[in-house]
Amino acid sequence: MRARAAAAAWALALAGLLGLAGVRAEVPVSIGYRVVATYPHDPQAYTQGLVYAGGALYESTGLYGRSSVRRVDLASGRILAARPLAPQHFGEGLTAIGERLIQLTWRSGTAIVYSRANLRPLGQFRYATEGWGLTHDGRHLIMSDGSDTLYFLDADRFTEVRRVKVHDASGPVRSLNELEYIGGSVFANVWQSSRIVRIDPASGRVTGFVDLSALTDRMRGEPGTDVLNGIAYIPGSGRVLVTGKRWPSLFAIELVERDP
Repeated sequence: MRARAAAAAWALALAGLLGLAGVRAEVPVSIGYRVVATYPHDPQAYTQGLVYAGGALYESTGLYGRSSVRRVDLASGRILAARPLAPQHFGEGLTAIGERLIQLTWRSGTAIVYSRANLRPLGQFRYATEGWGLTHDGRHLIMSDGSDTLYFLDADRFTEVRRVKVHDASGPVRSLNELEYIGGSVFANVWQSSRIVRIDPASGRVTGFVDLSALTDRMRGEPGTDVLNGIAYIPGSGRVLVTGKRWPSLFAIELVERDP
């Protein structure tokens, strides 16, 4: 009887250990970084979207009556070209796919498609949610709306293909904002935080996070600055550009995977 009870206790303990290991496997890893360059950034730019394509930096800025899409010289921060949005539109996420730029708006339910070459509007499409962040994986546009959901849209027809709920070991991860697709994962600013989370687009699981508190603390001392927002990957360089709303600086960082 004692042997049977001991065996049962051991089985329960083993199950508990295996369950704990499963939980631990779900805990996102902390991803380190190093700043490799600092560039000037327009301190009046209410940054909502950032993308690097074809050797140029493109930025979406927000606020009613002040929203724009612009091409920016990375080294100097100088605005090379800009197109204002209609006053009823509040600019949001931005991505470049092929020769097109696609810019979301916050509550208008309207995305605007531009020629990347000259920022000339090419058309619009509608969506049912708020527009926050935007990126793509080569086939699908990936959109956030400030909740814990990522929406995958056909990049040509702009119709929803699927959606995924984003979560970590503690539950849903909400307030997903600016997005960037890097190396098979979606990186997302979490609104009003110093974190960027790395998301598996298939499952929605958060697999890692980058804590940029050192940068946000540094920018907090600058007058008029707002939250961290803006992620742009420079293809082939291993560098990621990050900035924030009304930040006077834009930082190039390299991500450093830490040992678990």
